[in-house]
Amino acid sequence: MNSFGRIFKIQLFGESHGMGAGIIIDGCPAGVPLSESDFEVDLARRRPGAIGTTPRKEADLPELMSGVFNGKTTGAPLTIFFRNMNTRSGDYENLVASPRPGHADFTGKVKFGGNNDYRGGGHFSARLTVGLVAAGVLAKKLLRAQTINATLVEAGGSKNIDEAIKNALANQDSIGGIVECRVQGLPAGLGEPFWDSVESLISHAVFAIPATKGIEFGSGFRAALMPGSEHNDAIIDADGTTKTNHAGGINGGITNGNELIFRVAIKPTSSIGKSQQTMNFETNQVEELKIQGRHDACVALRVPPILEAMTALVLADLMLLEQKIPRIYK
Repeated sequence: MNSFGRIFKIQLFGESHGMGAGIIIDGCPAGVPLSESDFEVDLARRRPGAIGTTPRKEADLPELMSGVFNGKTTGAPLTIFFRNMNTRSGDYENLVASPRPGHADFTGKVKFGGNNDYRGGGHFSARLTVGLVAAGVLAKKLLRAQTINATLVEAGGSKNIDEAIKNALANQDSIGGIVECRVQGLPAGLGEPFWDSVESLISHAVFAIPATKGIEFGSGFRAALMPGSEHNDAIIDADGTTKTNHAGGINGGITNGNELIFRVAIKPTSSIGKSQQTMNFETNQVEELKIQGRHDACVALRVPPILEAMTALVLADLMLLEQKIPRIYK
């Protein structure tokens, strides 16, 4: 569904080409200083503008519709809304009959009996991540002793990201990427064994980011190639500091006090300039599809602030559950 979290709980709403998109945040402590300007840095990082990102430009001005009074959160549900001001819905008319390969056009139509808003991907669109980034801004305010940094470290299988994007644009194609996230300052003891392990909760949240195809923590899949004598992280002091960090800061689903490290695989954008083959459900024939509209050649470029936000949401919820964040902000 569209809700996530237990104490710090969020609910997404909106569509890519509808009135707008936004988020409702429940369980936020009262007294957190908050104004529209607090969102600008992370929203600017998510916004297109770099080479390889969509030409669609939205102002992304947050409207604080509830839950804020006299410049501070009240403890009531916080509603943040972003109006859509730059839509070109006609670019998507042909996708009703001819769904994009690799996109949710087909599955969304099946799931909702054709009642879904297909314009710009509707509720499946990465446009909705604007609300996630906004919620992440608030979550980061609660995590005052922690720092969260996500970075695009690879695109199209290359460390030379600019060159990879340049080649994708020249070929009228798209590429994916690897985004690495690091969190410093976490206490040991967050998370629960099995279903609510830190890896489980972060993975659950991360796969809500459109285009996510994989995640690994610490040494990840390389761990399968290591002997235990290499992979085991030697504990070198009474605080639990380890000499290496193949575990990525988590043991048994619980944070161990070391740096939390994980990487996320982002797939290539489905909408590309090259012609593709797909089923036309009106003619019942496989036909050539030419996609119109404005799209990212490498959507992974815009993922870092979204990934930071999702990570912050999970960690803020865990910290509240452990009563490490007071319900009245001071």
